[in-house]
Amino acid sequence: MHHQAEDSGPGGYAAARLRLLNEKARSGPPRRSALAGLTDAWLAGLFAAGAPQARGVSLVAVGGYGRAELSPRSDLDLLLLHDGSDPGTVAKLADRLWYPVWDLGLALDHSVRTPAEARRTAGEDLKVQLGLLDARHIAGDLGLTTALRTTVLADWRNQAPKRLPALRELCEERATRQGELQYLLEPDLKEARGGLRDATALRAVAASWLADAPREGLAEARGRLLDVRDALHLSTGRATDRLALQEQDQVAAELGLLDADVLLRQVYEAARVIAYAGDVTWREVGRVLRSRSVRPRLRAMLGGGRTAPERSPLAEGVVEQDGEVVLARAARPDRDPVLPLRAAAAAAQAGLPLNLHAVRRMAAGARALPSPWPAEARQQLLTLLGSGRPTVDVWEALEAEGLISLVLPDWDRVRCRPQRNAVHLWTVDRHLIETAVRASALTRRVSRPDLLLIAALLHDIGKGWPGDHSVAGEVIARDVAARIGFDADDVTVIATLVRHHLLLVETATRRDLDDPATVRSVAEAVGSPGTLELLHALTEADALATGPAAWSSWRASLVADLVKRVAAVLAGQAPPGPEEAAPTAQHERLALEAVATGAPVLSLRAQTEPPAEPSDDPEPLGVELLIAVPDQPGVLPAVAGVLAVHRLTVRTAELRSLDLPYGVDGSVLLLDWRVAAEYGSLPQAARLRADLVRALDGSLDISGRLAERDAAYPRRRGVVAPPPRVTVAPAASRHATVIEVRAQDAPGLLFRIGRALEDTAVRVRSAHVSTLGANAVDVFYVTQEQGVPLPGEEAVAVARKLEEALRV
Repeated sequence: MHHQAEDSGPGGYAAARLRLLNEKARSGPPRRSALAGLTDAWLAGLFAAGAPQARGVSLVAVGGYGRAELSPRSDLDLLLLHDGSDPGTVAKLADRLWYPVWDLGLALDHSVRTPAEARRTAGEDLKVQLGLLDARHIAGDLGLTTALRTTVLADWRNQAPKRLPALRELCEERATRQGELQYLLEPDLKEARGGLRDATALRAVAASWLADAPREGLAEARGRLLDVRDALHLSTGRATDRLALQEQDQVAAELGLLDADVLLRQVYEAARVIAYAGDVTWREVGRVLRSRSVRPRLRAMLGGGRTAPERSPLAEGVVEQDGEVVLARAARPDRDPVLPLRAAAAAAQAGLPLNLHAVRRMAAGARALPSPWPAEARQQLLTLLGSGRPTVDVWEALEAEGLISLVLPDWDRVRCRPQRNAVHLWTVDRHLIETAVRASALTRRVSRPDLLLIAALLHDIGKGWPGDHSVAGEVIARDVAARIGFDADDVTVIATLVRHHLLLVETATRRDLDDPATVRSVAEAVGSPGTLELLHALTEADALATGPAAWSSWRASLVADLVKRVAAVLAGQAPPGPEEAAPTAQHERLALEAVATGAPVLSLRAQTEPPAEPSDDPEPLGVELLIAVPDQPGVLPAVAGVLAVHRLTVRTAELRSLDLPYGVDGSVLLLDWRVAAEYGSLPQAARLRADLVRALDGSLDISGRLAERDAAYPRRRGVVAPPPRVTVAPAASRHATVIEVRAQDAPGLLFRIGRALEDTAVRVRSAHVSTLGANAVDVFYVTQEQGVPLPGEEAVAVARKLEEALRV
């Protein structure tokens, strides 16, 4: 039977709750606390009406409600505690409590237990035990609640050596499943690593008395995440913890922030504080538990005397103790400005964590390095950057206490800066460190590994400034490199690497490498063979540090080909001209068959890269697709459309007319394309040919087929792609007009572009297709029918028509 909630009048709980949530003047902790207090009073009234005597029964808030932290759409976590003397009365009381909550549409997590049952359940279920650690009395028998709290806390402390490893495992499993809050574009504020659940776990560790989290900034970080969750609940009207892209601007506005980027940066900074506190705390828990299990045996062996922990020297003023890097007793941070970098380099080289108290001691006494830096400081920074994977954790430890900002003031602009690009796995600062990690594995390939590591650290430093980040970054990198103590020539090389860190991959994937103008322009920008060698390694490290979509064997082979051509020019050789290579025997065979049959003829051949090790299998680079077709309108869109229907991704596409042997009438187009299978398996050549015949005669409705597929797999709601942009690249080639298309990648994009270009009556000589995540950058070398570049006004008009066609 439902009991009417006692809130029907305007002064009731529902009306008061609504007023409180709409009260703009009160937000954050005061609102959460007020909402908890309001809810307490309402539930206490319901309890008093149902159990006037209130002996042997009490109502207890647990979990987040127990901490008096109610977000607008939070669950109410309630325990009805009773001594077991009158189960019937307790069941009726439960009805009087739960039904009014449900009637208001509030989420409720409830249980009815005796103290013994609550204690037993907590022993079996870690999540229940964590909730009970925050138990708070609302109404009824206070003695019953107090006794349960005391018992649960005592159990937790007694069982901590067994239960804390289980809690740590829970946190690690959740982090693996949900990812790291400080890097996610659509983070789960509660479940991701560094989120609210981790903050609750740290409270539980503190309650065990076994170890404690670093407290500086932790309460503020947790409060910031709670504030964001409140705003998320209010702006969506839903009980959600996931900060979806389409909600971020609204949540930012609710919090009075400038935009979604500022919001994400605050979330990331809070998550970083909580995640770092977790790392330090769990390391301390492990150390305490190890010492408890080992030292009794040691003491017994040594006759019961206390043993001092072993200390092994690592560097001047730096020692290893108990699996961590600490300061030597004689270290003087206030008189040794290089000490933080020396300790960090020693820790990274040893693969050990920096002790929290050592970092804090260094931060308290740290002084800015003189400009230029002493040679030792520069060397220690390079050692730190060249240490590989351990660099990440050591850098984060310095970052947490403000030492990185002291050493590199320009770092503040990129710290926790989000990258709104699904290709990027990391924030800007973490990407820079990841690039240094990747570069450290490539130092044997270059003659100046020091310049490679510094360029890796600084290549995106301009992302904190307005305008092109490469241009801004060049200025900053020049200043930083000079401060670090590099000479004028080295500073110029580092600045060039930062300015042109995207040059090789963008040119290799978007330009015709057979065009001498392409190779010469790169050679002019790079300037010397040594800089080219460094830029090649930086390009690979940057792409590997971006994410899996940014680098592949295919991209690597294109970049290597470009580097080889540029190196030849820098060595004084002229680049080869744009003359097309003579047709091979296979080309002529396909062309003759196409003329004889009056239909397209094609061949598919897999391309592979030689294996890195003799025992490895060759790595696939894609498939070479050769098509010969009698010259006719609509060849480019027809081929592109058929490949899209068969889920084949186009990487490069070259089209040319083929001169047939003397005595053979007719004109043949030869298409030499590189394609890759979207899902790993290639269609049969016969099926491709049959569909191509139908596409050319108009009996295959490519647009309809692609539209059907698009309808079957709708795009995610709320993600609005920016409009396509088509531009003419100035002076990119002397032999053709270069048109660049930037658009949201989608099945059939190349088909639509080909159809639009066909309508403008230009001749496409080659196409270079590049896709990064959801973004496609397709470049087309086009000419007039006579094979010459388009006049300037005509080129702009073609670009405008193409852009209009793609916006439809």
